[in-house]
Formats: sequence, C-alpha cells, structure tokens
Amino acid sequence: MYVYDDFDTEFLAERNRQFRAQVERRINGSLTEDEFKPLRLMNGLYLQLHAYMLRVAIPYGTLNPQQMRKLAEVADRWDKGYGHFTTRQNIQFNWPKLADVPDIMDSLAEAGIHAIQTSGNTIRNVTSDHFAAAAADEIADPRPVAELIRQWSTDHPEFQFLPRKFKVAVTGSEIDRAVTKAHDIGLRMVRRDGEAGFEVIVGGGLGRTPMIGKVLREFLPTADLLPYLEAIVSTYNLLGRRDNKFKARIKITVHENGIERIRELVEARFIDNRPKFDAAATEAQLARIEAMFQAPDLPAACDLPYQAAYAADPAFRAWADTNLHPHRNPDYAIVTISLKAHGATPGDATSDQMRLIADLAEAYGHSEIRISHEQNVILPHIARADLPALYKALRVQGLAVANVGLISDIIACPGMDYCALATARSIPVAQEIATHFDALKLEHDIGPLKIKISGCINACGHHHVGHIGILGLDRAGVENYQITLGGDGSEDAVLGTRTGPGFAYDQIVPAIERIIRAYLAQRLSPAETFLAAYKRLGLAPFKAALYDQEGADAA
Repeated sequence: MYVYDDFDTEFLAERNRQFRAQVERRINGSLTEDEFKPLRLMNGLYLQLHAYMLRVAIPYGTLNPQQMRKLAEVADRWDKGYGHFTTRQNIQFNWPKLADVPDIMDSLAEAGIHAIQTSGNTIRNVTSDHFAAAAADEIADPRPVAELIRQWSTDHPEFQFLPRKFKVAVTGSEIDRAVTKAHDIGLRMVRRDGEAGFEVIVGGGLGRTPMIGKVLREFLPTADLLPYLEAIVSTYNLLGRRDNKFKARIKITVHENGIERIRELVEARFIDNRPKFDAAATEAQLARIEAMFQAPDLPAACDLPYQAAYAADPAFRAWADTNLHPHRNPDYAIVTISLKAHGATPGDATSDQMRLIADLAEAYGHSEIRISHEQNVILPHIARADLPALYKALRVQGLAVANVGLISDIIACPGMDYCALATARSIPVAQEIATHFDALKLEHDIGPLKIKISGCINACGHHHVGHIGILGLDRAGVENYQITLGGDGSEDAVLGTRTGPGFAYDQIVPAIERIIRAYLAQRLSPAETFLAAYKRLGLAPFKAALYDQEGADAA
C-alpha cells in the first residue's frame, strides 16, 4: 500500500495545525457556527443529531494492521469504543468532542490517516474494488490509479468549491464490485489491443434524483487519465448548477446538457489540458506508486486442514460457503468478515474487534485489510490451510457470522439514530429484518439477496440499487417506508422500481416477508436468485403479494 513520504507527512501536519487553530477560534467564539461549518466540513467534521461526527478517510478501502489499531485507539480514547464503516469505504466516529478533534487528527496522522475531503463540495475519498489484487477476474490492481487520483485531487486549487460533492470509483475487473455506474465518475479498467486503459462513465448518482451513469469514453489510455479527469471536473465546475443544491450534481448537468454536449466540451478541454500535464512525470509517479502495491509473495500451501474442517464442522462449512471468494491463487481465499451479526448495527466494529482483525491480518493475511462499500471487512490473502484457525479466532469476537451476500448482510445508513438529515430510522429496520429471518431459518434457503436501507431521500444506504430497497420518509410526522425492487449495483446496474404506497414502521418487516414468500413460491429452483426471478417475473407478482395480502389482513 502507499506509504507517506516527508512531503505527505508535513502536508498533513500543516493541515492539522490549521484546523487546530480553527477549532480554537470556534470554541472561544471568534468563529460562529456558520463561519466554522465550511472549515470543519473540509476536514470531515459534521454536526449530527446528537454530537459531532468525524469521518476518516480510508483511501480505496485499504488499511494496514497499524492503521486499524490506530482506529481502535481513537474509538477507545475519544469515542464510545466503536467505529462505523461506511458505503464510501470510510470510518465514522459518532461521539467526539469538538475540543478533542485536533488531538484525534494528530493521532491519526501518526499512522498516515486523515479526514481531508471526506466532506464538502470537493472530490471525496476515491473508492475501489475491495477484492483488488486478489480476485481471479481482475485485469490489474486499480488501487495505484486510485492513489494517483487521490494525490491529484487533494487540495486541488480549482476543485475545492465545486457546485456539489464529487465521487469517483475505480475497478480493475469486468465484474463491478465498486458500483462505478452510480458515481459522478466511474472508471472501469479495460484492455484494447494489449494496451491498458479505462472506460469512463459519468453522471451516475443516487439521492433524490437517481441516475445510472453514461459512457463518456469507451477507451481512455492510462497515460491520459489525469488531464481527462481534469477536463471532466472543470467542465462540471463551469456548467454545474449553483442556484439549487438539489440540481447541482454532475448527473443533472449531464441530464440537462445531454451526454453528447458534455462529451464535446470535455474532449475540447482535454485537448487544451493535455500539454499542461507532464506525461513522463505522471508515468514515473504512477510507476512509483505501483511499486508500493506489489502483491505479497504467496507460497504454496496444502489445504488439507481446510478440507478436514469443511467436512467435519457444519458451522465452518456454512461460513466457508458464504464468506469466502475465489483467489487468483487456488491455495488461497479472499475472506469477508461480516459486520452484520444478526441484531447488530450494520457496519459497526468495536475497538476489540478492530484489534483482533489487525492481529489476524498480521498472523495470516500478509498485513492487508480492506473495507468494502458493503460495510464489511476483507482479508484478501488467506491461505486455505489457515482458514480453520482464522475462523476459530473470529468466533471469539462474534465476527464469524456466515451471512455475506444473504438477507441479513444489509447496507444501512445511520438514519434518525444519528443523522440530522434523516427522516426515518434505518438501523432498527435492518436489525429487525436480520433477526426475523434468522428466527425463521430461511436465510440460507433464500440465497443471494441484497437489501439496502436509506433513512432519507439522500440515499446514503444505496436503496435504489438494492435487490430490495427500503426508503424511510416522514409522512405527517409518521415514519413511512417505501419499497423498491429489482435494483442492481453491478456491471448491469439498474435502478429499482417502486412497488407502490409505503408501509408504517411496524409493517415493514411483514411486508418484506411477503415479498420473500412470493419469491420462494415462484422461483424455478433454489439456483434461481431473487434478482433473477424478479427479472423473469417482473414487478406484478411481488406487488400482488405485498398489497393483496395487506388488503386481506385489513378485511
């Protein structure tokens, strides 16, 4: 992974010194909250429903054990003993005191961690495939490119005050595990005639006006990436709406101007930009970064311990079936550690759990840790022979839940439990769905299914691209939950279709069960997933199950 040099270290120290002075001025009254707001947001500090919240960047979802231990230390010293991993591959601390935040930032900097540009109308944390450098289907590791983009975009003088926040995702695989089509810019690595480059997608995003991104360039050589990105963002910076924040995202700019007009403007600006970039210097910097991302040496390993545990232990077998993904080296596996224990808050990890993950990464995982946009933790390089021992250690801290990709592996935003913008609760809904289907013992029979829950129209829970999406709204002071079906955040991205009227808080779990019962009754076989069945059957049978049953109950 990327290691900070002297320039990086001094840059971060100076940023932290500046913010310490700004916090002191806020505390002594020299700055009003309105004056302080843009300053704190540039440093990832929000004012939430009950307290400040600090959002810390985890660039492209990659951590080392020392950094994970540092996050655990922050959770213990300045928070309530836990952190919340987000859909942007960040971590949030929900209870810091304002006076402590500068000390938190200095402590994080000791491990090369910061909160710069995790908020504000700027280019946010660049996200990537959480299986990078391990997945068998990968063209190349996308993280060096993501790091290059991070360096280019950090404190970029032209892009600190964009019309609205701006999000970039990069994937190195044909299988899209980074939801690139729901980002302002999505970069999908491709090869043409042996040359590596990117398909460039622009104008995706969720929120109150969800849109799937459009292809701006089918192939962009890697050497041209930075001048082309600069052309896109500067074009948006000029055209983007500043009169209405709800219409300020680039998706609206693309929609209002049309993809052809945007392409024409971007290409023209790209031609102007290209000579301003030193291609040789960029190539040298990318090579320097790539050298820091060399895959670990993975010696051959016998998997007899794995085979024996798989045959003898049903609990281990269930975990292996759901939480392991094929590695490019058949002697190894990619392990997803679920942060979705039944009844727990999705994405939360205690400080003890963080320290255990750090220890296991050192002992078994070549000191590599990833955070997924699905709010789980990944150990990407685990020898299959070590899986039984790893599983045993995870069980001690409640981290061996066998539910990755199943109905209880729910993405949920913080909702009204924390967020000042939320209009409904998300966390309790996720908890009740998980415990309900666990009690019914249907989870593994249902099979792969992605439920995503948002507590307001801003869609931080990605509900639009959930196989089942749930949106919590306020209806005359009462929580009301709308359901969408058929969404997909993969390479075949599509927005879900709203089923009809929403449901009260105490009705939403029974409503989800009616959908699931309809699926189980009508699937062709257990091999037909919920999403495949929905694509075959369409909305009608699920809508009938939802609302006909509701009417029957009322009668």
